Amino acid sequence: MRRRLLTGAAVVLLGPGAALAQQPPSDRLPDGALYIEAEDVIRDGDTGEVAARGGNERVLARFEGRNLRGREVTYNLNTGVATALGDVELIDVDGTVVTADLLEMNENLQTGVAVNLAVRSVDGSHLMAATAVRRSQAVNELNYALFTPCPICDDDGRRKEPTWSIQAQKVVQDESLRAILYQNALFRVGGVPVLWLPFFAHPDPTVERASGFLVPRIEYDEARGLSYEQPYLIVVSPSEDWVISPQFNTEVNPFLNLQWRRHFGDGIVEARAGYTYADIPGVEDQDHRGYLLAHGAFNPDGPWRWGFTAERASDKTLFDRYGTEDPYQDNGLYYGDRRRLISQLYAEHQTERSYLSAAAFTIQSLRVLEVDRANPANNVFERDGVTPVAAPVIEAMWEPRQGILGGRLRLSGNAAVLIRENYVGAPVLAPDQVPSADPSDPDFSGYPGVDSARIVLSADWRRVLTSPIGLRWEPFVNLRGDAYAVDDLPSTGDDAVTTTRVRATAGLDVSYPLIRRFENGADLVLEPLAQISISNRADLDPRLPNEDSQVTDLDETSLFAIDRFTGHDLYEGGLRLVAGGRASLRWDNDRSASIFLGRGWRDEREDRYLVPTGDGTGSLFDPSGLADRASDWVVSATFSPGSQIRGWAHAQIDDGGEVRRAEIMVDGSWGARNLATVSYIVDRSNPVDVDPTLPLATRTYRNYEFVQFSGQQFVSGNWGVASRGIMDLQEDRFTRGEVGLLFEDDCIRFEIGYRRDNTRVDPSGPRTGAYVRLTLATLGGTGYQRDDMW
Repeated sequence: MRRRLLTGAAVVLLGPGAALAQQPPSDRLPDGALYIEAEDVIRDGDTGEVAARGGNERVLARFEGRNLRGREVTYNLNTGVATALGDVELIDVDGTVVTADLLEMNENLQTGVAVNLAVRSVDGSHLMAATAVRRSQAVNELNYALFTPCPICDDDGRRKEPTWSIQAQKVVQDESLRAILYQNALFRVGGVPVLWLPFFAHPDPTVERASGFLVPRIEYDEARGLSYEQPYLIVVSPSEDWVISPQFNTEVNPFLNLQWRRHFGDGIVEARAGYTYADIPGVEDQDHRGYLLAHGAFNPDGPWRWGFTAERASDKTLFDRYGTEDPYQDNGLYYGDRRRLISQLYAEHQTERSYLSAAAFTIQSLRVLEVDRANPANNVFERDGVTPVAAPVIEAMWEPRQGILGGRLRLSGNAAVLIRENYVGAPVLAPDQVPSADPSDPDFSGYPGVDSARIVLSADWRRVLTSPIGLRWEPFVNLRGDAYAVDDLPSTGDDAVTTTRVRATAGLDVSYPLIRRFENGADLVLEPLAQISISNRADLDPRLPNEDSQVTDLDETSLFAIDRFTGHDLYEGGLRLVAGGRASLRWDNDRSASIFLGRGWRDEREDRYLVPTGDGTGSLFDPSGLADRASDWVVSATFSPGSQIRGWAHAQIDDGGEVRRAEIMVDGSWGARNLATVSYIVDRSNPVDVDPTLPLATRTYRNYEFVQFSGQQFVSGNWGVASRGIMDLQEDRFTRGEVGLLFEDDCIRFEIGYRRDNTRVDPSGPRTGAYVRLTLATLGGTGYQRDDMW
């Protein structure tokens, strides 16, 4: 046996008195076992100590899932103490690599000592020290130490200066505090000292979440002056935390932001709130001001789930004045659009073949309706009472498991009760329901808000048939019945209006996809599409308000829908024909392109789809593209000529070749980190350019044209430029824009730049300023794993 050991045989010692095993170990050793590879191994049976020495190769010891190498290794089977000397390397269970000249540790690594220590964690961070003492399972103490999350070697293995590091006389890693504490900490950037602190602390990188300071937010603009916001994270438990984030400004009063998050067994609640005591320059005196942005979502076992949102702000311009980050979020069952806050309570029930939802919500509007370009403090905002209170809105759908006449039957329903406090005219009310303008009452504030209730029930049957030659036939039948009750119409006064309407539709969809495969592997698919349908005439009572069908975006999907409006208040009837075609090409696996062209026809024109132009003359126009006997042409395309660029486009074009609506988006990347996104959107549906200074109640649709872009380009090494912005082509000015200098490598992203805001929403008007963004690996920031902690 000794001869075998001297020639490098492997042994497994299973404990005091155990026999030496000559078989090489498996990937998992038995509990309490030790595996050693060495030139010489000596075991003292009395003390239980195993001593191993290596020759040309270092000793390898495996125990408790760890690998230990060194020129000399001793391990006591009775006490569990291991000592390694000379070129020591320990690979821990989680993949952490420890190197040292001397390493001593007890069983389970609860205590230990190291000399000339270096640790490389699984997240790529490095910790080095002249000496290190592990005083307990929770406390490590290092002397003359250096920490960096950055690479310390280049791609060729040569040593390099880390991008940033912290050097300290003494470092204590306290796992019970979930923190690393520094004494006499010196911060270096590129090896150059930039900051000294007598004491510093940050969360332990091995801890998923820990209390501590987050990355500060530093900005400057003309209204707030220099602004510094310092968030602090308080971890209450693994399922709950707080963020306290005071904002200090040189030109306005401080602002306190709070965030609370709590994860329950079947859901999560998040609430943000802010408070200050300040004035609105030129508008209001000092007062208590703040906001609340909260939402929750719960998904217990079973088919039910429910949630809520609670969103309110004390002032129309509070978010603009204090630069609140991302206040308009899509949470809950119903979404408020930009500059509208929604508070709602909802519940959903969903199974494989049924769906039911019920919700109630109210909306706070922060929109500007009348712009005073000379003095933005005189801007006129949309009143909250113009938007309805919905209580309730119910959606339901059910499909029987068994087919009906070989096809699929779907039953659906919708019910809504909408209550308005203030009057609103077109496009909610039909043009002939809007009262004549009164010069002494330009906003018609003397009229009450229109209240309405409706129930919509429908049954839809569809069957799919495919002929032997691949021709696809889809006959369908749709039955729909509506009931409405409307109150406080200007034309009827206090008299309520109740009415019903019924529509029956039968039709056929036909498509014939054709595919051809070329010798180079490319595939071309041509698919002609057609639909014909007939219904009784649409009963569009002008007394019924249009709450949910004001916006119609025709595309290759909605063009073939039975109802091409987004909601229920407007619908189509009569004889209709739709035709179109799609061509798709794929080649080289990741390259593709497609284009669609189509339009629809009906037997009669429908003037009920027309709305006022908003210029005060009483002229009407068609915002939907569906009022004429022939609809707008619908054109859409997608393209991806390679993995680094892709885009899509969509447009509505009238008979004269004029683009009424269009949207185009292209994004691409080149090199390792260069990227850009450009989008363009235009709406020229209204033949009249509406003056935004006209009285509020006379304005409806306003044309717009915007270009939005963002991107970054590295110029030299890790240095580059970043820019993003929105340009209003209708008014020929930048709405928002910023440009900055960028530095980014594996462990830091730093951006400093200039921004301009021309939205004219805030009473102070357009603003310019500077911003600083800093992201540090392991210590905080977007794109790293530490969730903005440092």
